[in-house]
Amino acid sequence: MIRVIIEREIVEGLEQYYESAIADLLGVMANTPGYLSGESSVEIHRPNRYVVITRWIDEAAWNRWFQSSERQEMLDSIRPFLLKEEKFTLLRQLILHRDQSIT
Repeated sequence: MIRVIIEREIVEGLEQYYESAIADLLGVMANTPGYLSGESSVEIHRPNRYVVITRWIDEAAWNRWFQSSERQEMLDSIRPFLLKEEKFTLLRQLILHRDQSIT
């Protein structure tokens, strides 16, 4: 399993349009083979900075999505809102720690 972290900075004032488009993107991604889960978050003190974290069964599944026409179409829909190009980080898990006090 891998995680992909995508960081995006959005033009100030266009956040709500981006949020609507990214909700659609996550919906399309949910039907992609190899996709496990995803979430989109916004930085608390910089409301135009977003981080999307997705989980995939492997890097090959991510690469298929990354190169897909569906992703390119969705990226075209959010590109007008971006201040700069997206930043990607691919991670593989080394250790999983859970707080045992949380039920």
